[in-house]
Amino acid sequence: METDPAKDTAAEAVALATVEHHHAGMLTRLHSLTGALVRAVTEHDQSAEHDAHAVLVEWCEDDLLPHALAEESSLYRPAQQKAEARLLVEGMLREHQAIADLLEELRGSEGVRAAAAASTLERIFALHLEKENRLLLPFIAGAPDLSLAAAVEGLHELTGE
Repeated sequence: METDPAKDTAAEAVALATVEHHHAGMLTRLHSLTGALVRAVTEHDQSAEHDAHAVLVEWCEDDLLPHALAEESSLYRPAQQKAEARLLVEGMLREHQAIADLLEELRGSEGVRAAAAASTLERIFALHLEKENRLLLPFIAGAPDLSLAAAVEGLHELTGE
């Protein structure tokens, strides 16, 4: 992902804002889905719990995991080649694994255990996004030989577009 010396900082800023906006939308959706499951469990509404559980798992499978995989290939891999970002990326890859593990736990649980798994997944994802938005994405956008704009171009999983 080499860039020329005259890096387009405006394009990098637009890419950063676009990914951050997509992240905010994902977190809002996860918060809403988790809230629906927790409410159903709290109210002992088994039908609503079943539906909320199914919708949450489906969203994680169709949106959250593809987003994580796209990040790993187009964002994490190039950044990991830089000594300054290597440990951050390794930690973020471990968080992706923790998110996938929590999805498996959620998939196989119900009731209070499902609500707890969903809530934990939501919190870990929020912290993960904070690191991405504040540390990794600005690093990529600012690195002279990396390009956030090029990395996310055409990737709906990363931009929501």
